Amino acid sequence: MRALLLYPENPDTFWSFRYALPFISKKASLPPLGLLTIAALLPESWEKRLVDLNVEELSESDLQWSDYCFVSAMVVQRDSVRALIHRCKQAGKKVVAGGPLFLGEHQDFPEVDHFVLNEGEITLPLFLADLKAGNPKPLYETKEFADVTKTPVPLWHLAKLDKYSDMCLQYSRGCPFACDFCNITSMLGHRPRTKTAAQVIVELDALYDAGWTKGAFFVDDNFIGNKRQLKNEVLPALIEWRKDHPEVAFKTEVSINLVDDQELMDMMSEAGFNSVFVGIETPDADSLNECQKAQNLERDLLASVKTLQRNGFEVDGGFIVGFDSDDETIFQRQIDFIQRSGIVTAMVGLLQAINGTELYKRLKSEGRLLMNPSGDNVDATINFIPKMDPKVLHKGYERILATIYAPKAYYQRVHTFLSEYRQRVTSKFPLSWAYIKAFFKAVFLIGMGKERKEFWKLVWWTLTHRPRLFAQAITYAIYGFHFRRICENVLGSSFAA
Repeated sequence: MRALLLYPENPDTFWSFRYALPFISKKASLPPLGLLTIAALLPESWEKRLVDLNVEELSESDLQWSDYCFVSAMVVQRDSVRALIHRCKQAGKKVVAGGPLFLGEHQDFPEVDHFVLNEGEITLPLFLADLKAGNPKPLYETKEFADVTKTPVPLWHLAKLDKYSDMCLQYSRGCPFACDFCNITSMLGHRPRTKTAAQVIVELDALYDAGWTKGAFFVDDNFIGNKRQLKNEVLPALIEWRKDHPEVAFKTEVSINLVDDQELMDMMSEAGFNSVFVGIETPDADSLNECQKAQNLERDLLASVKTLQRNGFEVDGGFIVGFDSDDETIFQRQIDFIQRSGIVTAMVGLLQAINGTELYKRLKSEGRLLMNPSGDNVDATINFIPKMDPKVLHKGYERILATIYAPKAYYQRVHTFLSEYRQRVTSKFPLSWAYIKAFFKAVFLIGMGKERKEFWKLVWWTLTHRPRLFAQAITYAIYGFHFRRICENVLGSSFAA
């Protein structure tokens, strides 16, 4: 059997980094980890190919070569996956689909032959057994959760690793918290299920054997969900492994309660973690109560962010407006918090109700749902009737984006971060020609563009005050270039950057 694994194109989004990647001659941020893991679950005797449409085109020869097309997609890829599935069917191919998009909307994709939903470690073997017997079913789903200690190493050799800026690993699935807008717990449960330390090291070694030497992003929704195993097993193993790989730096996603555990912060830094994404959501306590974000309550969120930064973590933050508890003061309060925090990569979105979440169920019962969510965090859409006047909500949201990503405010935020950040992890990899070219591209496209005044002020200040952070300063300048293009796409003429 010949399996063609297909990943649809991402639209231009906040996290696509579409306008930043050309600076370092890359096509996409991350490879499709789910499909690479599915590939490892398929029979060894099968021939396999991966085509990620974010880094290469799908050729007719690839389609003709295949017996089955395996497609995975997120909600934000809804439009591109429709076109991809249609093309597969026009070529006369059977299509097997899975992933977050199909979990909630599989009924909307009639051209798919077989849906293999939930966790593939459970449902894919059921499909394969029926396929071998000659009677595969249209739908495979389960309410059980997989034992991830038996999850195989992703088949990295299928991916064109040189096309990506970062690599990804998964250590755990599930989250102990109950944020009502998040679908992680509805998909993966409240009990964090973890791989063993040995598995993590084997996966890292496999990545490096495949030619990758620049660290990785642990894509767990909450990396610190099981602190005990992290401290006792995984982080000690990573600390030991990194002794032979000093060039490595890791990123991940955590809950804000990381700041309550100094030992854990110290161990993560020693293991090579220097960047974390944190769901801040809102500085408003009533809205945090409303969405059951208990871990963010009864703490000084601004001080917590500063603590992370002073312990060596670059903090990326997620923010939301549109809660029922929000009033018209929330927009300026969000702006003030973001600017004071020095969170450079601040993703601010309108609240969306995602299928399967408690928020979705509540709004459906109240008759307030309007449509499916877009899956795009910053496209200025909301898929339900808000309590606030929708015009006021959209205008206020647009004001946040237009303010925090205008050059002056953005570079002020970079300056605030670099001033207070205390670097603990230094990636020791040789300076490559790609990064030298990226610097000169930044000089040409940013240093001579609309934000040139702020760019050169940052360059001079960093060289004279924090020269060891010069690479971060240029990286953030390039990120800003991307974020402003996204704001222009979303806001149009109302974004006057």
